[in-house]
Amino acid sequence: METVEDVVIVGAGIAGLGTALGLHRLGLRSLVLESSDGLRVTGFALTMWYNAWKALHALGIGDALRRKHLLVDGSVLSSSATGSTLSQISYQGKGKYGNRETRCVKRRVLLETLAEELPQGTIRFCSKVSSIAEDGYLKLVHLADGSIVKTKWLGLANPVLSGRSSIRGMAEYRNPHGFPPKFLQFFGNGFRSGFIPCDGNTIYWFFTCTSNEDIEREASKMKQFVLDNLGNVPQQVVEVVEKTDLHNIISSPLALRWPWNVVWGENCKGNVCVAGDALHPMTPDLGQGGCSALEDSVILAKCLAEALLKGTQSINCKYEEDEYGRIKRGLEKFIKERKWRGFSLVATAYVLGMTQQSNGAVMKFLRDKLLSPYLAGLLLNMADYDCGNLN
Repeated sequence: METVEDVVIVGAGIAGLGTALGLHRLGLRSLVLESSDGLRVTGFALTMWYNAWKALHALGIGDALRRKHLLVDGSVLSSSATGSTLSQISYQGKGKYGNRETRCVKRRVLLETLAEELPQGTIRFCSKVSSIAEDGYLKLVHLADGSIVKTKWLGLANPVLSGRSSIRGMAEYRNPHGFPPKFLQFFGNGFRSGFIPCDGNTIYWFFTCTSNEDIEREASKMKQFVLDNLGNVPQQVVEVVEKTDLHNIISSPLALRWPWNVVWGENCKGNVCVAGDALHPMTPDLGQGGCSALEDSVILAKCLAEALLKGTQSINCKYEEDEYGRIKRGLEKFIKERKWRGFSLVATAYVLGMTQQSNGAVMKFLRDKLLSPYLAGLLLNMADYDCGNLN
């Protein structure tokens, strides 16, 4: 069976669903192919900085998510070796592009909200891509079930490199947890951890270590590993990990793409390009992975709509050649606009994570005595970005 679609997006992640929704808002249909049998919600939660809320507003789902998640008013950075507070920073006030709104959003809620806004039939689950063939100016996407999708534009995921390792968890409370509306971060002894409330009954946390650490894959052992290495942190923080159910704990290597590959890599070819984690996978030290994927989705939808909505539909070869050229230029425009933003985010996240997690004596002294306020400010500076509206 062969079907024809103007736009095919491979992967129902944040960037894939966001791009599909952006195109839908602009009057264009797309098809999202997802290999799994449902939305992939691994990871539990994401820190949504104010650049993400700009994108969510453009996609028309900001208010729906805002009602379900707490406003976080600041962060506290502390040494897990000494227990001392190194710096505090407020998220209140305004940045270059407006209010510094920050919330920790449940991944499942974000993906479900994106999916619910899409027309029925936009997402096709259990659709694993087996191969891709050329057909003139079009692509033939062959699926594992034997069906074929013919499309003018296609986005594919790239393999990524692994960096450090992370254990993540979600603590769910029957009664209000009483946790302050702040992002608490701790580093020292070669480890880094963070704790942030999503709502009045849920707290998301992470714990990162160097890749050569022997992290067990069994949830009970991962939980004990975190408890054994949290260091000198408040008892309230320890209790968050203790109260986390085993089915709410996972571990994974951290994704990374070297910054120079973001700028000079082959991210766009003809009517194919990459976006989101396929374009700029980064370590989570800035909390910008999901935020930048939402930026991508808005900007890519605008660039692609500009190409597809221009001109009059026709079946003659001259029109197909012209449309192919417009799509190609639109995708090149997207990559040109996003590559330096991606470079900056990937490089800054990498340096921030290595600096905070380092256990060397010299780096520890510089970090704890001199760099902590500057490192905390990086979180706000990198979030001060506006992807624009869907016009």
